[in-house]
Amino acid sequence: MEYKAPLRDMRFVLHELFDVAGHCELLGNGLDRELIDGVLEEAAKYAGEVVAPLNRNGDEEGCTLENGEVTTPKGFKEAYQQYVDNGWASMAGPIDFGGQGFPQLVAAQFQEMLMGANLAFRVYSGLTDGAVLALYKHGSEELKNAYLAKMVSGSWSGTMCLTEPQAGTDLALLRTKAEPQADGSYKVTGNKIFISGGEHDMSENIVHLVLARLPDAPAGVKGISLLLVPKLLPDANGNPGARNALSCGAIEHKMGIKGASTCVMNFDGATGWLIGGPNQGLACMFTMMNDARFQVGLQGLGIAEQAFQGALSYARERLQSRALTGPANPEKAADPIIVHPDVRRMLLTQKTLVEGARMLGAYCAVQLDLEHGHPDEAARKAAAKRAALLIPIVKSFFTDLGQEVASLGVQCYGGHGFIREWGMEQLMRDSRITQLYEGTNGIQALDLIRRKLMGDGGAEMAALQAELLAQSEALAGRAELAGLVEPIRARLNEWRELTAQVLAAAARDPQEIGAVSVDYLQYSSYVLIAAFWLQAAAKAQDALDAGSGETGFYQAKLRSAEFYVKRILVRASSHREALLGGADCLMALPEADFAF
Repeated sequence: MEYKAPLRDMRFVLHELFDVAGHCELLGNGLDRELIDGVLEEAAKYAGEVVAPLNRNGDEEGCTLENGEVTTPKGFKEAYQQYVDNGWASMAGPIDFGGQGFPQLVAAQFQEMLMGANLAFRVYSGLTDGAVLALYKHGSEELKNAYLAKMVSGSWSGTMCLTEPQAGTDLALLRTKAEPQADGSYKVTGNKIFISGGEHDMSENIVHLVLARLPDAPAGVKGISLLLVPKLLPDANGNPGARNALSCGAIEHKMGIKGASTCVMNFDGATGWLIGGPNQGLACMFTMMNDARFQVGLQGLGIAEQAFQGALSYARERLQSRALTGPANPEKAADPIIVHPDVRRMLLTQKTLVEGARMLGAYCAVQLDLEHGHPDEAARKAAAKRAALLIPIVKSFFTDLGQEVASLGVQCYGGHGFIREWGMEQLMRDSRITQLYEGTNGIQALDLIRRKLMGDGGAEMAALQAELLAQSEALAGRAELAGLVEPIRARLNEWRELTAQVLAAAARDPQEIGAVSVDYLQYSSYVLIAAFWLQAAAKAQDALDAGSGETGFYQAKLRSAEFYVKRILVRASSHREALLGGADCLMALPEADFAF
């Protein structure tokens, strides 16, 4: 399936909604509009011409494990070398270790391209980015000097080793041990499962970040430490040397992303070094995990964009039946299916979810940039709070919409969507994992309620709601936007009221936390995206009023915003009614009565 990066929409988001040039000026990185556009054009070529053609082959060939070595699908290694040689790996890396320092707002656009072009291929480099961030923030100067430059360049890749057979979400159950050695290193022993890119043939070395327990560690999550454990121990010159005491015991046979090696990793007294202080592993890992959750959200968005492109292309070409109002193309045997209202419904659902998510993802990326790069400390702290609030929404909602949009893509193809050769069914299989890893979407919803909403009594959520409401009210006087402003403003007010009800219910009964969490996250997501659609519509109307030559593009924004409000935002009502149903109907049925 062909992939073309949605550059025009990305430019709209970057330049017209978020003023990326002004953002870069604030961050002091010296990037301007011309340079950013040029980089993204080259990124689109790499994603579309190099990475995308490997997607189907990667799915069909998969990875192979022989004598402890994993071979990736044909073409992956060469494409990865281009990724390294052309500087894509170092795009967002820290400048003091060879990175180019691009803001996440820009890098996220390239990352979305990779996700849409070939998710399995992106898996290998995706976790390296998070490992770099964790090591840069928490590692000793010695470790950073030894590893970061090679990881930033992409010549060495990284992994995140958390999960064990008995310890998934509940990291308190971890058993992997780290024994201190006289030279300051540790011997790491244990088994990890579901390790993305744990073994492969694309990079010179693989640097594992491993959660483990020290001998005197307290029980539970307070006794977890983070260690850096390389596949190959660096020699005196810093080059890959002797093999460490670790191995890939197996690779998983999966539903999707078959071109990505998902490994069982065995650590048999492997040499490692502590990152951060003893028993501080969870705090260190959350640095990496938050980045990974944002990236997984982009995976859902990338898959959704590719599914929309495939469905739109097919709907324009596939001839079946006649339009309900009479032949649209009487010179042909039938009309293209895009003339049919139900196909339009599916395509517009795809389009408005994808473009809305792209706006919300960019807003989250702005907060991540400001958290790390704003010159004012108070502004950095404020951005960190906002990013933390948004991360579970981005991870969960974007991956849910990825699955929905891929499913709609299959439906648009009809029977051909079920057939492997068309490529659409692969997107459904590939996207399914995104709702599971880096914390299932149910866990994201619990995180939103317990840690984010209840953690500060709803203060940060209230601040976000107030900002969005003020933006909507500022547009209230524009007659051409009245059909959007009023329903969105009403939803924003309803969201505030609903949040107060959720907080009260959670304080009254802990079971309510779990009972309302998913529906509250879904409700919040639909309203958030509606607020961004309103801003997009305002920008589009401004462009039309100014006499823009791209009339079709901006009118499409206005019509898409109208569709979202009339046909998608209304979904929020069902989530509101469901969460107000409370916990009793979930917990009243005795376990024994769940009978076959």
